[in-house]
Order: sequence, then C-alpha cells, then structure tokens
Amino acid sequence: MRIVRYAVDGVRHYGELQSDDARIVRCEGDPFTGLSPTGRIDDVGDVRILSPVERPRIFGFAYNYASHVGETDREIPEIPVCFMKPSTAVVGPGDAIVYPAHGELIHFEGELVVVIGKEARHVKPAEAHEYILGLTCGNDVSDRIVQRRESAFGTLLIGKGQDTFAPLGPVIATGLDPSGLALTTRVNGTVVQSASTADLLLSVPDLVGYLSRHLTLLPGDVIMTGTPSGVGPIHPGDEVEVEIEGIGVLRNPVVAEAR
Repeated sequence: MRIVRYAVDGVRHYGELQSDDARIVRCEGDPFTGLSPTGRIDDVGDVRILSPVERPRIFGFAYNYASHVGETDREIPEIPVCFMKPSTAVVGPGDAIVYPAHGELIHFEGELVVVIGKEARHVKPAEAHEYILGLTCGNDVSDRIVQRRESAFGTLLIGKGQDTFAPLGPVIATGLDPSGLALTTRVNGTVVQSASTADLLLSVPDLVGYLSRHLTLLPGDVIMTGTPSGVGPIHPGDEVEVEIEGIGVLRNPVVAEAR
C-alpha cells in the first residue's frame, strides 16, 4: 500500500495511491488510527501532494553509511550519532527548498525515512517491524558552514534544522523490506548518489531499537536513516530528486530566500 496525504480545494485527506500513479482512493481517518475508503477517486493531477506526515518529530542519524564516513574523512562512530530537526523543517513533494539568504554551502542528502506507526518503547530490533507504519523518501538538507561551527562545540541544530531543510514524500509505502532498497539522488537529472540500504551500518530495526531504548517513539515520528556518499552542494535554480525503490521519487526545486 502507498499512502498519500494530499489536498483538494484546500481540504486535506489521506488516500491510497493506485498502481497507475494517476488515481487516489480517498479515505477517511488517518494511517495511525485507521483508514477507510470512502469510494471517492481523485485524479493526481487535480490535487496537491503534501508531506506524508504533518509536522512530525524528526530523528536523524549521521555517519550511518561507511561510504559517507569515508568521504568526510572520519572514523566510523562507536555509538549512533543522533540529531533532531524541528517539525517546521518539513516540506512536501514539489515544495521549494529555500536557500537561505545567509547560506554559503548548502548540501543535499538523500535518505530512506522510517515512519513510526504506534508508540514504541524498549523495542527489540527483531520486533521493530511491528511499530513501523512504512517508509518514505527524505532529503536531509544541511548548511555545512553552520553545521561545522556547531559541531565544534558539540551541538547541532541550525545547520540541519532551518525551514524547508527536511523534504519528505511522496508516499508512505507499507510492507517493504527496508534492508536492500536502491537509493538514487539526482541534481538536475544527473545521478549524484547511488547506493543500497543494505549498506546501512545500523539497520532500520537497529535504529528503532536504539531510539526506543532511550525515549518513547510516537505515531507519526520519522527517522532519517543516514545518507550514502556523494553528498554535495545545491544552488537556487536546481532541482533535487531522491528516488527509492518501491516508494517513488521526491522532487524539490531550490529557490533563493527573498531578501
């Protein structure tokens, strides 16, 4: 099932995107408490696709692909390296990534994203699938200059958390095995990242288990699982695409912040 959150004439709905990618079966309810088809069909061309979750808590993991650790000239971390992004960083498919007026070096990071389906605490990795609603695509947009300055003092917020720095979508795909999905990132049509989620240092069940050992995960929380090698700069006028096997393509233009 591919769950999509969308708006028609300003009214928001959840639905199931059909295999032709052209029609949505409109549903009542939400994915966390239950969806029921209404019998109404919406054409994709007549709706606005939104981020799959509205203003979620966002948990990120850094250095979770050996290839990315290598390109940053670091060692593989001894413990998971976690950070959070504010919910206000979220935008959906087609929404603009705003290049900050003060920005000097803004990077894309294509990632597999996990959507939590129910409250989770002290979850064993082997049981993590019971708490996962599904998977989506994400882009962990990062201001490298600010990130490096913050990291030198052991903190990380503004470098990762500025408005529009967490595009998510286009759907929540349920029933997928997250352990070997092809991930491709393109900038202006050119492939810049190509990897498999099989290369994650900490698997999706490991990440859910680690977080839930220390804090309570809630329905609608999202986990950005890390990015492979190939990260690089984006500029106003660019278009970034993150494509993951079985999920779809997350496209976002980059625009300059109005001064």
